[in-house]
Amino acid sequence: MSGNLHIGTCSWKYDSWRGLVYSEAPHPNYLAEYAQKYECVEIDQWFWSLFGPGKVVLPQPKTVAEYAASVPSGFRFGVKMPNALTLTHYRPKAKGDQLVANPHFLSMDLLKAFLDQLAPLKPYLGPMMFQFEYLNRDKMPSQAEFQDRLGGFVSQLPQDYCWCVESRNPNYLNGRYFNFLQANGLAHVFEQGYYMPPVREIYQRHADQLTETTVIRLHGPDRGAIEERTGKDWNRIAEPRDADLNALAEVVKGLQKRKRNVWVFANNHFEGCAPLTLERLKQRIG
Repeated sequence: MSGNLHIGTCSWKYDSWRGLVYSEAPHPNYLAEYAQKYECVEIDQWFWSLFGPGKVVLPQPKTVAEYAASVPSGFRFGVKMPNALTLTHYRPKAKGDQLVANPHFLSMDLLKAFLDQLAPLKPYLGPMMFQFEYLNRDKMPSQAEFQDRLGGFVSQLPQDYCWCVESRNPNYLNGRYFNFLQANGLAHVFEQGYYMPPVREIYQRHADQLTETTVIRLHGPDRGAIEERTGKDWNRIAEPRDADLNALAEVVKGLQKRKRNVWVFANNHFEGCAPLTLERLKQRIG
């Protein structure tokens, strides 16, 4: 099926959503209550997986089983794949430290181990997202080499998942990149925020090259500033981004006209309250 719109938040584990999304019950199952109001959510907790040489952390079977048991059959999880797969090098402990290559970068063995852990969630999986950090020339000599290495990896991916790529290199978001995604059946993940170009700008240039599925993630420009402003109390719109939402609604409606599957995941850091951001976006989409 094509042309479906799925809207949810980035994670769900926020006490400050009580009264807004969650009940005031003493020990609520936040995910179960969330799934009564939304049809999808992004899991980002398993992205944080690479903690040094010899230390890769994969999902706990108990946690995976709990998530599967908490949602109805039509619910879907968007999953950020482990950064052990997408980091070219270990993160240096101090500025100026020599880069050390990550042996798990684009490892098919690690991918299979991760998917094995997620087996109970298989019927509930939506977009599976590989997020790559900004790659300077010390980490990746060129876009051509990045696409060559990624191409060798994705050619081995199992076909019964929705595989997606998010690049944090603005200079990669060109015709060659979108042709590469198209040739390999990969969905593009748009990022609205940080230092990335606006989603609408990239969409207008490359709309004809997008594949059947598109993911849009809403994060805002300055994570630290909005955390300080809100005190991480995520229950109100602290920094309204009306112009961004108007532009994003145009993109979503454009994708729907093209009969694309669209996934939108909003983060609290976008405006201060992801659930309220989603309501504001829905009003604009109509």
